[in-house]
Amino acid sequence: MVDDANHGPGNGQAIQPQLVLQKIYVKDLSFEAPHAPQIFQEIAATEEQPQVELNLGQRATALGNDLYEVVLSLTLTCALGERTAYLAEVHQAGVFGIAGFSEQDQAGIIGSYCPNLLFPYARQVISTLVLEGGFPPFLLQPINFDALFAEQQRRMAMGGGEAPTLNS
Repeated sequence: MVDDANHGPGNGQAIQPQLVLQKIYVKDLSFEAPHAPQIFQEIAATEEQPQVELNLGQRATALGNDLYEVVLSLTLTCALGERTAYLAEVHQAGVFGIAGFSEQDQAGIIGSYCPNLLFPYARQVISTLVLEGGFPPFLLQPINFDALFAEQQRRMAMGGGEAPTLNS
């Protein structure tokens, strides 16, 4: 009797890999402008460009029955000198059904494909938060999650240790 990852029990038919997006949602959302309204005057009065820093994180949680929650975290901090103009954060999440893939392929789906799918939603939320917070529009540039995942895999292979996380 055949019973492995590529065949059903005894029927000899290959199980087709399946990747199903079940839900995309905002898991957590935050916007702070700790020095408003004074910071608006400071930005208008200075020629100094605000400094923007992006922290990126991702995590996956197995939910059982071949379901995984993948959460992409983006934290955007804008500072003018030593003062924080704003802090915008979103945890954009998705529930994905992932079955019939090799362990390596599944890791690539969770580490690259899922964040690529979630990023445009997170980018839109960040852009809206910043604009509605009274600041000039900010559009995050695309992120190459394939390259980030490949670098993570390379580091794992070189160090032989645990995979580094993208969390800040």
